[in-house]
Formats: sequence, C-alpha cells, structure tokens
Amino acid sequence: MTQQRSAHVAVFSAGSWGTAVAKIMADAGSDVIVHARRSEIADAINATHRNPGYFPDMELPASLRATTDPAAALEGADFLVLSIPAQSLRSSLAAWAPHVGPDTVLVSLMKGIERDTGKRASEVTTEVTGIPAERVAVLSGPNLAREIMEGQPAAATVACPDKAAAVRVQQACHTSYFRPYTSTDVIGCELGGAVKNVIALAVGIASGMGLGDNATAMLITRGLAETTRLAVAMGAHPATLAGLAGLGDLVATCSSPLSRNRTFGTHLGRGLSIEEATAATRQTTEGVKSAEAVLALANAHDVDMPITDVITALLNGKATLDQATAALMQRPPKPER
Repeated sequence: MTQQRSAHVAVFSAGSWGTAVAKIMADAGSDVIVHARRSEIADAINATHRNPGYFPDMELPASLRATTDPAAALEGADFLVLSIPAQSLRSSLAAWAPHVGPDTVLVSLMKGIERDTGKRASEVTTEVTGIPAERVAVLSGPNLAREIMEGQPAAATVACPDKAAAVRVQQACHTSYFRPYTSTDVIGCELGGAVKNVIALAVGIASGMGLGDNATAMLITRGLAETTRLAVAMGAHPATLAGLAGLGDLVATCSSPLSRNRTFGTHLGRGLSIEEATAATRQTTEGVKSAEAVLALANAHDVDMPITDVITALLNGKATLDQATAALMQRPPKPER
C-alpha cells in the first residue's frame, strides 16, 4: 500500500494564531515551516521549539521549522496559510505572490475587512495574486490561540468554493484536539469572523462599564442578528451564521478574557482612550480596524446594524460611552427579527 505524502505547509506569519495553526498542522502530520518577520523569532523556534514573542512557555512540535525567507518557506508548498493583519494583506501578498506555486492552496485565517475597499480577505487574495477563488479557503471558528496551544478541544469551519480543496485543508489540520468541518460558504464564514470582532468590542465595553450579564447576552444575541442580516444580504447562507464560524466564534470572542477584541473593549469601558487601550492590548485588534468598513458594507446593502453603528461612532470620537449606551437602549421598540 502506497503511503500518502505528508503535505508541505507554509504559515505566514509567526503571530499567536499563526503559531497555533502551525502547531495544529504539524501535529496532524504535515511538514510545516513558519515565516517570521524577525530573525530572532525564527532562530528561537528552530533552536528552542518555542515562540518567545507569543508563547514562550509553550513547546512547539520538534518537526516545525521557521525562516525569514518567504521564497524558502513557499518552495513546494501545498498550502500557504495566511495569518497577518487584514489591513496589511494586500501589500504583503504583492511581495509574496511571485513565490506561490501553481497548485498551492491559500488558507486565510484573517478576520477583518479591508478599510479602503470593503473587501473580504479572500477577495483581496484573489485580486492580488490572480489565483482563482477555488484555490482560496477560509478557516474560521471559536479558536482561542492559547487554548489551542494547550491542546484543548476545539472545532472550526474550512470554507472553499471547491469542496475537494476544503476537504484537503480539513485533512491537513485534523487532530485529536482540533476538529474541522467543511463548507462552501466563504462569504458567511468571513463575515461571521469579521463582524464578531466588532460585537466583542461592544461586549467588552459593557463589561468594563459594569453593565452586567444581561447586557452581555443582549449584545451577543442582537449582534448575531445584525451579522446574519449583513451576511445573508451579501449572499451567505443563514445556517453558516448559526454554526462554528458564526455563533461559535461570536460566543468565544465575546466571552473569553483571552479575546483581544473583548479585552480592548473592556479597556475602553473602563475609561481608557483608544491610544491607551491599544498600548494595553499590545496585539492587532481587528474589530477596531474593521468596524468602519463593516458599517460601510451595511450601508451599501441597506442593512440595519445598530451595534456596529454605535461602536464605529465611539471609535471615531463621535459618541461618548454614555451616549453609545443610550443610543442602543432608546431605539424605537419593534418585533424581534
């Protein structure tokens, strides 16, 4: 019986979620190399099997390697896993695209909307690289990086227009602790991942203001409603938003202190400025970067998104915390939809 060749995976780059997915795919039996921007991170991963920038206390698989050379990382890659800030995707991909092989499947881990264009990560990817959508997959779900690094149970959705490609990605990241499902609804998965970050900011703000669990539950529930409205208006299937990439990701991001978006919101709710909250959070907070772009999509599709509207006004300095709370609570009563 012929033994199946292990997949070669290039993970760009060595942030918290990229590192966690690199571990998953190495544990699943793939040959994984991480592209790190800083040589000290790459050297540490190779020498100590740890990422000192994010998880200095967590050991990585011994087989996992790292490099600062994008061409070397992409040589012979079956999968290119992209885990970088959504707002830098376009410029980064432009530099990396010449090294992407003709059969490489790109896997997006990004949960943001490009501010200048309102495009999802998969759309930016196909536009910059010229790679067809059938070779671009999205991995999304309730996946807190530290819990993944600890090997705690988790699941996610792999979405791709090509079912066979989705299955290939699924097989490459299926482990005893990580269970991936497949889907063809890329729009639903990407919007679920992007909008939940904005809703998590609102939940964090409510928590920081001491508004209680009822407020949290209200924001999560109504946040799911407005996310679903937008996603369906843009062509997604409503069931996707009730699944792992929708409700699952929303609950995890809004509920956990490990969530950077919720944490950022909590800082704001306690009275910190945007600049102070950014310094305190220390990592990219996609909800802050994408809120205005999400609202622009809602306006373009004539979709009512009151939570996103209020959060955008707050981030732009057009509303105070008290005004934002009042704006939500004093909306005209209407049937629940």
